[in-house]
Amino acid sequence: MRRTNPARNMRRFYRLSVQRDLFGRSCLVREWGRFDFRSQMMVETHPDERKTSIALMKLAAMKKRRGYAN
Repeated sequence: MRRTNPARNMRRFYRLSVQRDLFGRSCLVREWGRFDFRSQMMVETHPDERKTSIALMKLAAMKKRRGYAN
């Protein structure tokens, strides 16, 4: 997802993905930052893939309300 506004010098991205860790648990990986700069990352572990998908959809909807687009 991207959010850009040249008037405010805003060039941001937000990436969400569902992955498995080494123990087979379902994880939501969140990565965000500005283009051309080092990004930040956070990994959330969930008990099953269904709950991970629900968390991903909620975060995506929240980011879209804040102006991010695919």
